[in-house]
Amino acid sequence: MRTLNLLMISSSLLLSACGGGEKATTAPVVPPVVPPPVEAVHNLIQLNQLGFLTGSTKIAVVPASSATTFKLVSVSDGAEVYSGQLSAAAEWAPANESVSIADFSDFAIAGQYRLEVDGLTPSNPFEIGDQVFSAVHDAALKAYYFNRASTELLSENAGNYARAAGHPDTQVKIHSSAASTERPAGTVISAPKGWYDAGDYGKYVVNSGISTYSLMIAYEHYPQFYAQRDLNIPESGDSVPDILDEIKWNLDWLQAMQDPADGGVYHKLTALSFAGMVMPAEATAQRYVVQKGTAATLDFAATMAVASRIYQDFDSQFPGLAQRYRDAAISAWQWAQQHNNVAYQQPEDVSTGAYGDQHFEDEFAWAAAELYLLTNETSYLDKFKQLDVAISVPSWGNTSALGYISLLANGHELLAETDYQAFSAKLTALADAIVEQYQQSAYQVAMQNSDFVWGSNSVALNKAMLLLQAQHLTADQGYKNAAIGLLDYVLGRNPTDYSYVTGYGSKTPMHIHHRPSEADGVVEPVPGFIAGGAQNGQQDGCAYPSDLPAKSYLDDVCSYSTNEIAINWNSPLVYVLAGLQTQ
Repeated sequence: MRTLNLLMISSSLLLSACGGGEKATTAPVVPPVVPPPVEAVHNLIQLNQLGFLTGSTKIAVVPASSATTFKLVSVSDGAEVYSGQLSAAAEWAPANESVSIADFSDFAIAGQYRLEVDGLTPSNPFEIGDQVFSAVHDAALKAYYFNRASTELLSENAGNYARAAGHPDTQVKIHSSAASTERPAGTVISAPKGWYDAGDYGKYVVNSGISTYSLMIAYEHYPQFYAQRDLNIPESGDSVPDILDEIKWNLDWLQAMQDPADGGVYHKLTALSFAGMVMPAEATAQRYVVQKGTAATLDFAATMAVASRIYQDFDSQFPGLAQRYRDAAISAWQWAQQHNNVAYQQPEDVSTGAYGDQHFEDEFAWAAAELYLLTNETSYLDKFKQLDVAISVPSWGNTSALGYISLLANGHELLAETDYQAFSAKLTALADAIVEQYQQSAYQVAMQNSDFVWGSNSVALNKAMLLLQAQHLTADQGYKNAAIGLLDYVLGRNPTDYSYVTGYGSKTPMHIHHRPSEADGVVEPVPGFIAGGAQNGQQDGCAYPSDLPAKSYLDDVCSYSTNEIAINWNSPLVYVLAGLQTQ
């Protein structure tokens, strides 16, 4: 039984994600010769560059100095509006920095402010208000529209980022690894739509599953937040919330990844190798569906079960769709019962992202939980309880937490009280451990050295998403405060001084590893994408400013190991922003 969480996943598993295969791209970015890093002295105040909700925790990190106090000043007139004591300095190991905390949580007057400390450069302006995260939330969600496959992006929806359609995916071939009697190698199938997975143009079921799930539960948990949100996508203005219209674009593709003959699901749809840094319409290599596998099929089953649960309320708009999702989920589960240990093996002629996984207890548990909620058949719950998977921070490689999240959010009326309390205890125990990390951190951020892996920002955000589940269960503000700390981290309270979301903050990534952003001729990258974040694996050989885990980040297209984007990194960002903006 797998008990390792994302904090402990090996570097080889992390490298099997899309970015890890970028060394095989047809048009590599040649890295410069790497000089020894020279550590710069860091003397900037770090905080959430967008600001703070009026009634929430408000914390800034201040480099250790002789100063003992801080003050807030109004941007409009320079008047001091608040002052406080800095905490005693302490060291944060991931950055090897000694810092103090400026806590102004009890200041709750809306406006534009700067934080000042004697002897240091004042912070950039930030906002305190009730809608601080609304715009960045909408951008993070609309990023999925910008990554749609098989469609033109029109200027009325995409503005400067309008582009021609690419990858119609109506003439996709069955790869030899996916061949069957009914569909021999070379058979042509149609599997259009979906989202490009990351900085490349592949579409991967395993990563798509957790991404789509996180977006669906954002809607399920906060439906009123999404009821009237207008993302300016082609479907805006219809009778379906925009988030569900966007999700359906991906679900339409996922449905086509299931073999109708047996219910198994293909692992991915890609070309044989990565395209160069070109626009979608210029990446015209033949595309294939590659090998069926247990992980992809179970992720598909879980995702379709959730989709059936959610879209049944929209049967008049999409007649019969929820039933089709239900049937697809059950068929996939049945295939997985008969093929319960089929690990993805990268074919010799394929070099796109592998998303390899050798353990399937977590996927079985997640799918069983979702199918129990969908069907109320106790056999699925029995399977979930039999597996008794350890709960861990969610990731594409370990989905164990997702079944617990769904059961606790939707199963109180179905589950025996003893089961509900047992599941709740597991989730809150992990949340308590994350809160302890937060409390012990000099940055007041629940990120430790072991968290700085490929896609470290998604570790932060998935921790925050899990903390919000604990807050839902207990109404304990401590969980929410720790979640805010993690959001603050990705939006600027970190030692790189970046808000990692393109276009949102005073210093944001400009050169993300994302083919459309690199090839479109627009100076600014597509907005709303979160970069992978700091980690000192430096697998791409670029020239990094530091070898320290929390400082090893480079805003350069060369850096696919820290500056790529991915749909599974944006999805917890969307969830956390919605959750905090709603509560």
